[in-house]
This record gives sequence, C-alpha cells and structure tokens, in this order.
Amino acid sequence: MERVSSAPLLHVEHLTLRFGGVTALTDVSFTVQPGELFAIIGPNGAGKTSIFNCLNGVYRPQEGSISLGTTRITGRSPVAIASLGIARTFQNLALFSNLTVLDNLMLGRHHRMRTSLLTGALWWGPAKREELKERRHCEDIIELLELEPYRFLPVAMLPYGVRKRVEVARALAMEPTLLLLDEPAAGMNLEETEDMARYIREINEELQVAMLLVEHDMHFVMDLAHRVMAMDFGRVLAIGTPEEVRLHPAVIDAYLGVTA
Repeated sequence: MERVSSAPLLHVEHLTLRFGGVTALTDVSFTVQPGELFAIIGPNGAGKTSIFNCLNGVYRPQEGSISLGTTRITGRSPVAIASLGIARTFQNLALFSNLTVLDNLMLGRHHRMRTSLLTGALWWGPAKREELKERRHCEDIIELLELEPYRFLPVAMLPYGVRKRVEVARALAMEPTLLLLDEPAAGMNLEETEDMARYIREINEELQVAMLLVEHDMHFVMDLAHRVMAMDFGRVLAIGTPEEVRLHPAVIDAYLGVTA
C-alpha cells in the first residue's frame, strides 16, 4: 500500500557523505509522505545507518539537502532536529537501565516541559501540574505498547524484547512527526519480532506517525512498509512498493540473492 500526498514530510535530495577518501553515501534522494511507513534495506555497509545519522544531525553531509516539511534541517544540531519533530531509536539500546520504564519515557517529554529546575525539584504549583500532564501522556504510550506490567520496574530487570519496546516508547513520547526506527527487531526471537511488527503497525495506523525503518529481516519489512528503498554501497538501487523492490533485478543481485 502506497500513501500519496502532495507535500512530502521528509525530502532528501542528492545526499552525499564522505569520510576522508571513503564515500558512504552517493547522490541519495527520496521522500517520506505524512503517515507513511518507509523502509530502507540493503547489505551491511550499504549506508542505511549513515542516512539516519544525517537525518538526526550526527553527521553533516558534504552535499545535498534534507528538509522536514518546509524547514531545511541539513547541518542543524541533533537537539534542534529533535525539537522539530524527528525522534530515533537505536539498534544498540540507549536506555537508562537504572531508571524505571515510566522515568525513561518521561525523559522523552523533557524538551516539552517549561518549569524551572527549582520548581520542578519542589514539585508544587505549575511544575506539579505540568509533570502530571506529561505522565498521563506517557501512560497512554505505555498502554498502547502494553507495557503496564513493567511501568515501575528498572529497565535492567526487563527481558530484551521488552526493552526494545521501551526504546520505541521513549522515542514515541517525544511526539515525533517522523520516527526513525533503527533495526527494531534486531536480536529478537520469532514471537518478539511478530509482536514488534504489530506494535509498529498500530503506532502508524492509530497515531498516523510517519516512520523511516531500517531492518535486515526482509519478511518484517515487506509485511509492514508502504514503500521500500533498496541500497548498496551508498547508492540507491530501487524505490517502490515492497513487491516492486523485491522483484527488481538489482535488488535480487545485491541483497536477496535469489531469483523471483
């Protein structure tokens, strides 16, 4: 299923990224529409994570442009880009393991809180009302991702599959317009992978959050994505529906390794 919109939410144009004499990305262009689930596939070293790092400001490309809506974000800091509505999960979990699930989600709300450090520490008046409001938002996410039994447990005590879900929940707590999912099913067993696919679909359909997904599990990608971009050695091989990309000869040669 492909979603059509007159104005892209994300517009990446002619992106080129180099590290010394090594070119990680070459003339990469694509768009993501509002509410779309767009996936990037490719072998290790294809440039998938480099694109994510450009999108959230960790890397600064030498050429090309990135726009979120009408705002050009190329070269902006990760903090500035996050405040504009791009949130990200990481393949290697970046949670605070000594904090509870709820506290980790509250960190995703921090950029929206306006009370001072002093009033927040005293927890009275406007600071108390603001924190209770933000906690209610986090509780909605906890309910959506079925994390209720774990909300007050330290993350370090949780099974790996649940921690991956918490990582998605914390990014979602930022209320992003674009959610970057970096291999959300990596390291999971079959049951956990199926659960994660269900949660991602529910987030996309219920909250209408656009998603950019990088994942090695081809069944996972092809079942979820509206459109897919296949890459190899930093270049775009094909962009289209999952079926179009799956049957593309260059994709078969570079990634799938089987004939259609």
